[in-house]
Amino acid sequence: MRFISWNVNGLRACVGKNFMEYFNEADADIFCVQETKMQEGQLTLDTKGYSQYWNYAEKKGYSGTAVFTKKEPLSVNYGIGVEEHDHEGRVITLEFENFYFITVYVPNSQDGLKRLDYRMRWEDAFLSYIKELDKKKPVIYCGDLNVAHEEIDLKNPSTNHMNAGFSDEERGKFSDVLAAGFVDSFRFLYPDTVGAYSWWSYRMKARERNAGWRIDYFVVSEKLRSAIKDAKIHSEVMGSDHCPVELEIDL
Repeated sequence: MRFISWNVNGLRACVGKNFMEYFNEADADIFCVQETKMQEGQLTLDTKGYSQYWNYAEKKGYSGTAVFTKKEPLSVNYGIGVEEHDHEGRVITLEFENFYFITVYVPNSQDGLKRLDYRMRWEDAFLSYIKELDKKKPVIYCGDLNVAHEEIDLKNPSTNHMNAGFSDEERGKFSDVLAAGFVDSFRFLYPDTVGAYSWWSYRMKARERNAGWRIDYFVVSEKLRSAIKDAKIHSEVMGSDHCPVELEIDL
């Protein structure tokens, strides 16, 4: 199966930049997006052959996620069941016969790490959520995780240390996820690949210079490690400050 995840940084804007052309060309089994920045009824997408599932933030023009799937899920869940964390449209979980699929848009710690305390509570709650699911069947989760885990995952680690997305605390929480029995699919296959980024600032011609960060991931349960076939970062695809990432897995 082939899965695609893309932080579109405003889906309505991205649709005006050839989103549907890429969506149709990708022909993924599941295609999910983060940071839709819209409310119900603001956009109609013709995704023939796909069921659509949307989670909107209560705050207008903010956050939001969506999943488009060829195969009908057994069940769909929105949020993680924790009141504090379920107002921003950040998580959709699809249950299939032999796995759970989750798209997630992890909160940004923001400038000056002013939202770091909240981010830490979110991380703990989300890890508890996926660990409970993993007891039932394997988990595949993906999206904008808003963290570059290791120095190899961003162009300028020294000057970005303790900035949002590269604080010791955020990196530590992702290490906790891996220690809990989950696998970063891209790094599993390509442990030494440098210059592989999924997000670039709009400033300073960062994308032209490939001065980026790898903050979009596919993470899978340890029990699916041997099923991972490929993981790709489609840096050639424009339309957002992020690019799509892909997982190919034998399920």
